[in-house]
Amino acid sequence: MAVYTEVSDEELSGFLETYDIGTVLSYKGIAEGVENTNYFLHTTKGSYILTLYEKRVREDDLPFFLGLMQHLALKGLNCPLPVNNRRGEALGRVAGRPAVIITFLEGIAVRRPTAQHCGALGAALAKLHLAGQDFSMRRPNALSLNAWAPLFAQAEAQADTVSAGLAERTRRELANLAEAWPRNLPSGIIHADLFTDNVFFIGSEVSGLIDFYFACTDAFAYDVAICLNAWCFEIDASFNLTKGRAMLAGYQSVRRLDADEVEALPVLCRGSAMRFMLTRLVDWLNVPPGALVKPKDPLEYDRKLNFHRHVKHAREYGLEA
Repeated sequence: MAVYTEVSDEELSGFLETYDIGTVLSYKGIAEGVENTNYFLHTTKGSYILTLYEKRVREDDLPFFLGLMQHLALKGLNCPLPVNNRRGEALGRVAGRPAVIITFLEGIAVRRPTAQHCGALGAALAKLHLAGQDFSMRRPNALSLNAWAPLFAQAEAQADTVSAGLAERTRRELANLAEAWPRNLPSGIIHADLFTDNVFFIGSEVSGLIDFYFACTDAFAYDVAICLNAWCFEIDASFNLTKGRAMLAGYQSVRRLDADEVEALPVLCRGSAMRFMLTRLVDWLNVPPGALVKPKDPLEYDRKLNFHRHVKHAREYGLEA
């Protein structure tokens, strides 16, 4: 989450007049994340999140995202629900941007997850994959293999100003991934961005999953790889095998990985690390002037890539037979 677009009191008041959510008591921008503008709303009827869609989110994709959240909630997954306005529509506009109000989930995001948190997250991820199997809409992953070279082209000329040799390392890795990328793995709806700030806990139990704006149709094991990258590395870029074992065991307690997914996991981990290194690199080099946003360090994922290059089997992530 972040604030790219400022919403004036008058704009907010006019927008909220079309909803039945009470009178606003307070609202404030949320600085975490890097994709959309978000405000926390506290009203006389409860707490909500106002999201204005920016950057990589296409307006044509919004019915998919909003419909998916409604579908998953009906399946029993705890995720935000879009709030309809008085016309029965979830999507509106404010400050020149497509916008939606969603329900607020209780719980906290953990910055330093334990193995217990990782196990609970793994099970929740598998439940999401199963719950989405009968969702009728599809959306290709716009940030998968075919998008990485164009992304790199936006940053290649300046990459070595971020880290010496980054451009050449990235060129080599992109060539390797293009050759080794797996095809025809079990697929369906994936979250594709399930970082620690997108999962809420009450104690050690998952209380909700949020921020579905990268959700798409892709390989389930790619989503697992994203989570291994996001949850199981320590600050010094070392992989925590205990956390990896817990996450994979939690996932497999709900949905078993098949043999092809197991074989592909090291390449998928490299690919997911590349995806986030590249989007972070582009964002790092292109922060809009005056934006209330904290760009994330692309070199974190360059370091993770270096680890994955030496992994030969999913056992090295903690997968048990």
